[in-house]
Amino acid sequence: MAGALLAPALRPARAQGAWPDRPVRIVVPFTPGGSTDIIARALGAELQAALGQPFVVENRGGAGGTVGCEAVAHAAPDGYTLLMGHIGTLAVNPFLYRLSYDTVSSFAPIVLAAVVPNVMVVNPRKVEATGIAELIALAKRRPGALAYGSGGNGSAAHIAMAAFNLATGTAMTHVPYRGTAPMMNDLIGGTIDLTFTGGPPALPPVRAGLLRALGVSSTHRLAGAPEIPTLDEQGVTGFDATQWYGLLAPAGTPRPVVERLNAESARILQGEALRPRLAAEGAEAAPGTPGSFRDFILAERARWGEVVRRADLRAD
Repeated sequence: MAGALLAPALRPARAQGAWPDRPVRIVVPFTPGGSTDIIARALGAELQAALGQPFVVENRGGAGGTVGCEAVAHAAPDGYTLLMGHIGTLAVNPFLYRLSYDTVSSFAPIVLAAVVPNVMVVNPRKVEATGIAELIALAKRRPGALAYGSGGNGSAAHIAMAAFNLATGTAMTHVPYRGTAPMMNDLIGGTIDLTFTGGPPALPPVRAGLLRALGVSSTHRLAGAPEIPTLDEQGVTGFDATQWYGLLAPAGTPRPVVERLNAESARILQGEALRPRLAAEGAEAAPGTPGSFRDFILAERARWGEVVRRADLRAD
């Protein structure tokens, strides 16, 4: 996918003083290579072509995404610093960390960019299970023995696996990393046993035979990988733990800038240039209004806060 994300040629610069009249920074609060990074670069490249200024991705990982989020929350609200947030950073971290910002009031939501069903993948050399029922049986025979990785405490993989343990009565050991890419490297290498992660980082090693896909976490199969059954189909009834990603700015960013970014992003996400590329990676475009994105974040905070409480998750 990297070749597809190369920046298109810039259009002529806008009139002096009109936004944007200099490069715009998109902070990704994780290391390069994960779903957040892939989607930010895809959308940023198209925004760059549409708005005539560079949209530069800056990876600022650490503390489950709180380092990058804090940087954006406290940045100047001028439209030149944006955040690619996701389920963990916006809906889960408030219940795991003592934050210097609020994941709703400290940001101006712009657009819900994409939803990405998680794929449960295992290292086939370490885990003999070929389906979810076999994995559950194995985990129950060996409580705590299977180790799952995540991109950090409160990340999408962490919360999805916590929900899976609650739904199935299993107990697997969490191993947090500083991002999805190093976690996937260790999974492929056999340091850990399994994970739940989005289609963008999961599908390429599955197709290369390095990992085995056991199931999809949404209630429908992936358009780009219809051969992988859902967990619901395999007996974990109603299981739905879908990642999502959205663009935000610091609170107080001028409304015209937010509305322009929303309109351009929605057009791009629904267009033929980006939508097929997202679908090929297991991502589904989901644009709406800034207000609907804010309501969505509030609903997801309530939902996943309950999972954090029931699973007694902590930011170790």
